[in-house]
Amino acid sequence: MTSSESERKRPARKYVIASLVVASALVGGATVVSVSGDDGKGQERHADGLPQKTDTVKRQDLSSRTQVDGTLGYSKERKLNGGAQGTVTWLPDTGSVIKQNEALYEADGAKVWLLYGERPMYRKLKAGDKGPDVRQLKQNLRDLGYGTGLTVDEQFTSGTAEALGRWQKSHGLKQTGETGPDQIAFAPSSVRVKKKEAAVGDQMAPGKPVLTVTGAEREVQIKLDVSDAALAEPGTRVEITLPGGDKVKGKVASVDRAAGSDDKDQGGGGKEDSAKITARVTFADSSEVKGIDQAPVTVDLKGETHENVLTVPVNALLALPAGGFGIQVVEDGKAREIPVKLGLFGQGRVEVSGSGLKEGMKVGVPKS
Repeated sequence: MTSSESERKRPARKYVIASLVVASALVGGATVVSVSGDDGKGQERHADGLPQKTDTVKRQDLSSRTQVDGTLGYSKERKLNGGAQGTVTWLPDTGSVIKQNEALYEADGAKVWLLYGERPMYRKLKAGDKGPDVRQLKQNLRDLGYGTGLTVDEQFTSGTAEALGRWQKSHGLKQTGETGPDQIAFAPSSVRVKKKEAAVGDQMAPGKPVLTVTGAEREVQIKLDVSDAALAEPGTRVEITLPGGDKVKGKVASVDRAAGSDDKDQGGGGKEDSAKITARVTFADSSEVKGIDQAPVTVDLKGETHENVLTVPVNALLALPAGGFGIQVVEDGKAREIPVKLGLFGQGRVEVSGSGLKEGMKVGVPKS
């Protein structure tokens, strides 16, 4: 058999870089690599079998860092319903931040004031009443200095009525020692007015929306492929690139585990549904955050880091005939294959280990 016939009968090497598809994803903390068959293109080589281009085996810290697009917004959007009956006579401006003991809106010339609490103000509170809403009221009166000697419990006592009277006096109200939705609205914290649901002159009724509000704290919402969920566990530290290029620190606050679909337009008008999860990212220092509501940002998820490991470009991998993966090492003008074990993927490179593998080795890669 001639050498040319032998060369024609030699099986084609299945290179990941040209004839295989390498996809890495974090699933339960493990790296999954899927491979498709040879498409016949292969890596271009010189007549002597050497690759036309090489890269280097490097020793480095490798991170599975991923960048995702996000939207800058505000936390906890909800509608705030009116508690008073009458005509709307004043509303705060859109974008206003309303804090504890500040006015939320006004009906028939009487303002409704914001106090802090998880439960809504749903009834008139008076001496003898009991419940968690009473506790909320007493906590606010104490925090604001109107009831420094109050015991914060669920009992509306005569001391509660006296403290409430002092609060009412400070706002020019009758000192009745009783209050209700016509004077107070509870919210967990300060609120920001996103939208007015009513206008001055409209008729207000209990339960009818007056304002759409959010929390005053800035946050970012990101959507991730389900396969990347492990990169955004609650508490994960991130870096956010704001409009204008400033970079600030933050962390993943919560993750919605219910996966939804994200429609992507495909050629020919079709759509591809990709399962997504939604995560909320909060800032380490909100005072650093500038940017309009719903502005686009970039979130850098640092992921897992392996220190001082050997790496090669992902496109240096080749599929070995016996199974598994290897790289083509070039030494002393000759090329040979070394089987490798794959580790972490990140930054266009992959962690590799194996017998005979050393930092600085030249490895074959596709020609650009």
